[in-house]
Order: sequence, then structure tokens, then C-alpha cells
Amino acid sequence: MNSFFKTIIAGAASWKWGGGCLGTIAVFVIVYFLLGNVHC
Repeated sequence: MNSFFKTIIAGAASWKWGGGCLGTIAVFVIVYFLLGNVHC
């Protein structure tokens, strides 16, 4: 998956599900890591 699209998807997920500053960063890192391990 393209790095640009991984960043966009992770950013959208963290904005929607993040609960504050640290929560948003944590969700972004987790989603970005998971998208990096999925080979679509």
C-alpha cells in the first residue's frame, strides 16, 4: 500500500476515534502499523 494512502487512512481513523492528544497519536500509530503489515 502506498505510504501516502496509509497516512491519510491512519489520520482519518485517529481523528475519528482518538480521544484527546495522546489517544489520537496512539490510534494513528496503531492504524499506520497495521496498514503496513497488511499486504493488499
